Parts: sequence; structure tokens; C-alpha cells
Amino acid sequence: MRSVAPRPFRIVVPNDVLDDLRERLARTRWPDEIPGSGWRHGSNLAFMRRLVEHWRDGFDWRAQEAKLNAFDQFRVAIDGIDLHFVHQRGIGPDPLPLLLVHGWPGSVWEFHELIPRLTDPGSFGGDPADAFTVVAPSLPGFTLSFEPQQRRLGIGAIADLFATLLTDVLGYPRFAGQGGDWGAYVVARLAHAHAERLHGIHLNFLPLRPELPLPDEPTHERLAYEAELRHWQSEESGYSAIQGTKPQTLAYGLTDSPSGLAAWIVEKLHTWTDNGGDLERSIGLDSLLTNVTLYWSTGAINSSFWPYYAARHDGWPLPHERIETPTAFASFPRETRHPPRSLAEQAFDIRRWTVMPRGGHFAALEEPALLAEDVAAFFRSLREAPASGKREQRRA
Repeated sequence: MRSVAPRPFRIVVPNDVLDDLRERLARTRWPDEIPGSGWRHGSNLAFMRRLVEHWRDGFDWRAQEAKLNAFDQFRVAIDGIDLHFVHQRGIGPDPLPLLLVHGWPGSVWEFHELIPRLTDPGSFGGDPADAFTVVAPSLPGFTLSFEPQQRRLGIGAIADLFATLLTDVLGYPRFAGQGGDWGAYVVARLAHAHAERLHGIHLNFLPLRPELPLPDEPTHERLAYEAELRHWQSEESGYSAIQGTKPQTLAYGLTDSPSGLAAWIVEKLHTWTDNGGDLERSIGLDSLLTNVTLYWSTGAINSSFWPYYAARHDGWPLPHERIETPTAFASFPRETRHPPRSLAEQAFDIRRWTVMPRGGHFAALEEPALLAEDVAAFFRSLREAPASGKREQRRA
């Protein structure tokens, strides 16, 4: 792949884009709702009315923009993709390069509280020896790594692109990886296709092949996992089927209507976070809207669907053989699925398995302190004894 030098970057959404957004929000045409249905059939009407009102009249995008611009951000052209990424240097004696990869419907905003804990652990009561230098790209086709009509990339091509970014562009011959959702797939693919570059990988979602055989014994973990799979297929996979088959049709409505875009994204955050029925208990309105505004202002929702289409039509993006790179898994209670460790070990060299006390699918947004602690602990063990075969299981 051909690349050029990174260019410093700051997010500056034009005023006319924000003015147009507010005008569109004021003209929202609301659907009806079955009385008393809450979130059962999708995004709740009362919540959406309040969210849109706040987006229109109370949300300060410039303040959120400034938080993102506090990070060192760049763009670099690699193989036809103008890739956006945060490159935040660690504060410590020997920071370890760490690739952080988000998923859908996320963005680098997910990491705004996690990155400081990883790059400067001493400021949070940790050991500066655990510091990382963080590289957090926007996935190609997502928000700040999107331009209209750019080519679409599946998981394998994204992993290759990130390998080029880390090693050929930034000069890190070896690095660590961390990801959830599609980020877990990308990091796992890197651990397979570019194993010589990875110290290890830390996942908060396990991308397991559907055909992996379940354990014969009917353990509690196996039975619970089977129930999760049944529920997922019957009640939660509709969005994936649409985005993986006819994404263009859906994109018209979500690209034209900010309220529709917000409803499509927010429903996933409500369903997949550890919120006890109150989404704001996990993620505040301003944080929700920062992520949605990144999608709206860049017009990137259509291209962000592509990994679903590619996975459905190009085949499973991960290898059939076991990935031998040292792997840690942080299991958050409101993650969408919780496979047994014995199943995960068929696909990964699991060295650490942490059962978290709280949190869900968007771990970096929901529980940045817990996630940072687990990431630091896992890679501390690799820094101290990189050839160790020791396995850990713990509760945070």
C-alpha cells in the first residue's frame, strides 16, 4: 500500500451544517406509538422528543468538538482512503503502542475518557509504567474517515490498512490491540494476518464463528449462551439483516432526517448498555448526541453499514484456525452474548478472562476506568513476561 505523511487535523463542523441541522430538527414529523410500549418496539417516542429538543436547543456541539480537539488528531492518505486517527503519546518511562478500534454505531468519541487513562495512568492513581501511546482511528467509511463515493472496505482490508498505519506510517514494528464490536473483529484479524506485529490483543466482545461446536456438557454457561443466541436471532438481529442486504435503501431516510438517524443509533445504545431501563444512567444526552452528530455532520451512515454487507456476502472475516496471539477478554454483564470460556479457547489463546461487575457493549463509554484497568493489567503481564503461558481468570 502507498501512503504519505500524516497531516494534523482538527474537527470544525461548518456553521451552516449546524444551522441546517437545527432547522431539520424543528421540522421533525413524529410517528405515533403504541401506548405504554416503552422501548419494546424501538426507540421510545417520549425519549426521542426530549433528545431532539435538547439537540436543537440545549446541545453545545462546539464544547464537545473542543473535547475531541484536545487530542492529537491526524489524517493520512493510505491506498485511497483519507484515514482519520488520534495519536496520543503516552506519559511514562516506556509507553506501549496500542491500537484502539471502535465499532458500529460508534466513533472515536467512545474513547474520550478511556484514552487519558491509558496514556497517563499516573494522573488517575495508576503506575506510569503502564502507559500506552494510543492510536485510535475512525474506521474507514465511518464519520471522520469518510468521503462520498470512497471505496468500501471489509474487515480484512481494514486490518491491513491499520497494519500499514501503525508500522509503515507511524513506525511501530510491534503494537498491542484492543477492540469491541467490529473493533474486536479488526483486532482479531490483525492478530491472525499480522501476528508478528502484535504483542497481544484485548477484547470486550468475542467474535466467534457461528459453527464453533458448543461443549457437550449442559453447563449453566452453555445454556445461558444458547438462550442469548436464540434471543439475538429472534429479536435483535433485524438491523444487521437490513444493513447487510439493502443498506442503500435505509440510508436515504437516515441521511435526510437527523431525528431518524438518532432513533436508529440510540435504540442500539439503549438495548446494549447496562442502564437498568434508563439510558442516561449509562450515557448522558450530550455524549449520545456527540456520537450522532459525528455521523450527521459527515454524512457517513450509509458507508458505516458496509462491514455488515461485506461479512454477509464475502464470508466470515476471521480464520477457521485458532488465533495464537495472547488474548484477554473482559466480559461485561450487559454485553449481547457471553460465550463460555471453553468455546472462546477454541478460537483464541485466552490468557486473561475478567468478569466485570457492571457495564455493557459500549464498555469504553460506560466504564472507562474498569476497561483501562483491565487493559493495563493484561499488557503489564506481557511486558513483564512476554513468553508466559499463564492463564488468568478474575472478577474486577
